[in-house]
Amino acid sequence: MTDLLHRLSRYLWPLAVANLLANIGIVVTGGAVRLTGSGLGCPTWPRCTDSSYVPHGELGVHGAIEFGNRMLTFALTAVAIACFLAALGARHRRATRLSFVVGLGIPLQAVIGGITVLTDLNPWIVSGHFLLSMAMIMVCVALLDELRSPDRPAAPPLPRALAWATLAVGWVVLYLGTVVTGAGPHAGDTESPRNGLSPSTVSHLHAYAVYALVALTVALLVVALRGGHRWLATVTALVLLVEVLQGVLGWVQYWLDLPVALVALHMLGAGLLAAGLARAALAVLPHHAALEARPDAEQQAESATRLP
Repeated sequence: MTDLLHRLSRYLWPLAVANLLANIGIVVTGGAVRLTGSGLGCPTWPRCTDSSYVPHGELGVHGAIEFGNRMLTFALTAVAIACFLAALGARHRRATRLSFVVGLGIPLQAVIGGITVLTDLNPWIVSGHFLLSMAMIMVCVALLDELRSPDRPAAPPLPRALAWATLAVGWVVLYLGTVVTGAGPHAGDTESPRNGLSPSTVSHLHAYAVYALVALTVALLVVALRGGHRWLATVTALVLLVEVLQGVLGWVQYWLDLPVALVALHMLGAGLLAAGLARAALAVLPHHAALEARPDAEQQAESATRLP
């Protein structure tokens, strides 16, 4: 078993990347379930129907779509387990803990997903389901940062404060995005409830939060460039690009009455935004490449990215 873990440790990096891609991907496929009106294609949980774990012909294409998304959870689980075992084989404590947290989030997501079905896609519970995915994406990014990232010292107080403020406002933006969705037409099923809020009002509130996020990101980019923090500046510039594209896409889909294809792209953008926000927040912390997980599974006594 020890020899197997040691061999698996050589694939820790690609497995960590796969972990991130899988968690972003399932956000998009979960959105596709709702956008096609298939949220209750399997009307109960954990079974698809009261008498079967798999859909039958009477459920039609919606049952197949919802059941297919549920099956993707097993693929996500397989990647998470392999990543955890690889981290265990690398004998790297923090990488093992982070990969374990990602794996732990999957059954929690399954339970929350089941509750959303049992409550007929209550928009507030759907919101929690989505935000947990965003948190899992951020943990996946933390794992990547731990495994492979440029050497860097701790950033000075100003960029550090701006980075963490950007992350905090980013979370507000992501949350308000779920509120907008909960007020809009894409409920996932024609019988599913809405949150009762004015779509126009919450959309504008969401937009104001986006403006604040962009302003903070620009400030962080300027400070990083002036301070000569090249890695932080590079990461922040990419985050700003995602924010601008998301903002443009958000306004276009709003004025075009939320076409399904644009909403799906917006959900992909949300996953990329969560990843970028986490990367920028981590970029202000010190990182020592000598303490990264190694293929030879040499014991690492300390983490490569040191938390304050």
